[in-house]
Amino acid sequence: MNTAEDNRPRLLVVDDEPTNLQVLRLVLQADYRLLFATDGERALAIARQQRPDLVLLDIMMPQLDGYAVCRALKADPATAPIPVIFVTALTDSQDEARGFEAGGVDYITKPVSAPVVRARVRTHLSLVRLDELRETRLQIVQRLGRAAEYKDNETGMHVIRMSHYAQRLALAAGCGAAWAEDLLNAAPMHDVGKIGIPDAVLRKPGPLDEQEWATMRRHPEIGAEIIGEHPSGVLRLARAVALAHHEKWDGSGYPAGLAGEQIPLEARIVAIADVFDALTSERPYKKAWPVQEALAHIQAQAGRHFDPALVERFVPLLPELLEIQRRWAD
Repeated sequence: MNTAEDNRPRLLVVDDEPTNLQVLRLVLQADYRLLFATDGERALAIARQQRPDLVLLDIMMPQLDGYAVCRALKADPATAPIPVIFVTALTDSQDEARGFEAGGVDYITKPVSAPVVRARVRTHLSLVRLDELRETRLQIVQRLGRAAEYKDNETGMHVIRMSHYAQRLALAAGCGAAWAEDLLNAAPMHDVGKIGIPDAVLRKPGPLDEQEWATMRRHPEIGAEIIGEHPSGVLRLARAVALAHHEKWDGSGYPAGLAGEQIPLEARIVAIADVFDALTSERPYKKAWPVQEALAHIQAQAGRHFDPALVERFVPLLPELLEIQRRWAD
């Protein structure tokens, strides 16, 4: 068996009838590595040992039926992510509903159609791959955010808190849950450009001179360059946040002097979240502001620094903001 074949996805096929196993072997063996079990207990043992990429599972089996096997797989954190497709002669809609309730992702009826089996398996393996890629991308985004924190001597709790503030504000402003979740994951990248700022400037204990401020103000553009151009999703939001979170509603911010709704919504949201957490956090050079004073400052800056409509949505979030502070305290 060559290397390419060794890397083929591995499927566990479970059926108490050898004839059914043989049919699925003929349908799938050219494209997949196959494991077989003829009872539920053996199927669970193989799944835990071999971690297949997908399970094709009969329902009507002695002792442990397919529903019980699927529930057991989903109850075990080691096997819960494995997609389960039921392959069964049961055709009643109630049987199908039971399969989905048990944790199955699809339902194929016997006698099986070879093209249908191949298509369903391919589709669900593709979905697993997409989930893995999404998770990997989020981990990369989070690690880059951590790199910026180490550079800037910020605490990890700062970016966690401000990211959750941003998510709550996005929801309060009427943004969809999926978009708000993407913003939660993008917001930690807001200061990634500080990686490119010299330590002599970034960690200077006293005030910055004019030339040093010019250097510091380059970090949004550096951050955008690090993240790069992306058509959609978390990285597109992360780039917009990194580039525009120091813009101000009245046009006096940097780097582009954008004003009002020229500033991307995600950056306007993160600007409020970032300043609120900076004000209410203790640092070596300052004490934490009381929450009410920080909110009063943000209200005073509505229409100047901040989007006034977002400020109106932010202030009533106080109970949620306090819970976030409590949960992720320094």
